[in-house]
Amino acid sequence: MAATEPLSSASPFDAARLESVFNNLFSATCATRLRGGAEEPLYQPAAVAGELHTLHYRQDFFASALHEIAHWCIAGDERRQLFDFGYWYAPEGRSLDQQKAFEAAERKPQALEWYFSKACAYRFQASIDNFDLAEAELHQVDDFRQALLLQALNWRKIGLPDRAAEFYLALCSEFGTVVPAHRQSFTLADLC
Repeated sequence: MAATEPLSSASPFDAARLESVFNNLFSATCATRLRGGAEEPLYQPAAVAGELHTLHYRQDFFASALHEIAHWCIAGDERRQLFDFGYWYAPEGRSLDQQKAFEAAERKPQALEWYFSKACAYRFQASIDNFDLAEAELHQVDDFRQALLLQALNWRKIGLPDRAAEFYLALCSEFGTVVPAHRQSFTLADLC
């Protein structure tokens, strides 16, 4: 996820809009709410039955909210019962093997984030989340972008996962984009 400065509330890309759309869709049906203001993104399952699970995104960053929602939309029932979906995270400075594992885990969420970004008319930026890669390893960036493209094109063909499709349509309505997911255009040039 690319870190950017927080947006003012006058911006069309105010993350509060995403919170409203997400919470209206999923707080009752999936007992989950979206909340900004976190130092780091995090998914916290409810501590006791009857409480809401909470999906935290970084600060009030629009891109962070989209990215965390993408992870949530992909996580199955069992993963949504686990702290941070049970994922591991190695910070920047990962080894090449750790980086490959990170990219494999991020392919689907980032491809889905790309869809959500298009629904909001917001510029998506693919992220390898590792600026310490040696020059010889930078070809991986192109490999990762290609993997994102292939995943996005596959979902265009077979359809988005159910919760993702529901959220995508709600975003299209909120942001006035009304482009059906199966009609979206994706190219490598979009990722550069």
